[in-house]
Amino acid sequence: MTADDTTTRELTGPVGSKAGWVMLSITRITIGFYFLWAFLDKMFGLGFSTCRQDDGTIEVMCERAWANGARITEGYLGSSSGPFADFFANLGTQAWTDWPFMLGLLGIGLALMLGIGTRIGMWSAIAMLAMMWISHSWPNQGGNATNPFVDDHIIMIVAIAAAVLLEVRYQAIGLGSWWKRLDIVQKQRWLI
Repeated sequence: MTADDTTTRELTGPVGSKAGWVMLSITRITIGFYFLWAFLDKMFGLGFSTCRQDDGTIEVMCERAWANGARITEGYLGSSSGPFADFFANLGTQAWTDWPFMLGLLGIGLALMLGIGTRIGMWSAIAMLAMMWISHSWPNQGGNATNPFVDDHIIMIVAIAAAVLLEVRYQAIGLGSWWKRLDIVQKQRWLI
């Protein structure tokens, strides 16, 4: 290759440890399952954050399940803290907030687990997690008791961004390679 040669070569495989890329995909899939499970639990009341009784028993499809008409965002947003508490508590009183929240949980979960549409899933997850952090984990307010700034919301934001932005190039586990070859995704790269 001469000094004036402008030919570039595209790398097709992973650079570095294959195990590292696999773990990056597993991280993405695990966080995706976290979102998908939250959707399923809130939809059907599977007893983890929804429909677990005080005595520890689980009543699937109880009155707190969204499928039974329960308001999903009201309780969480109603317990907001920090300087934006009133704003978020007011949002929780509005029934329309359940729809974007639940669709967001489902969409983010599926995108991250399958490895398709991950850019949209990443930005949606960042927005949702940031709002959850602002509504409950503001420094010296609410539920963030172990660190004044960093909690699980911030850690997931960083992990999702790292996984999605790195896996644009190579995805060890998932449908991303197939997805990127689709004509519509080739023309609309934001769909990656």
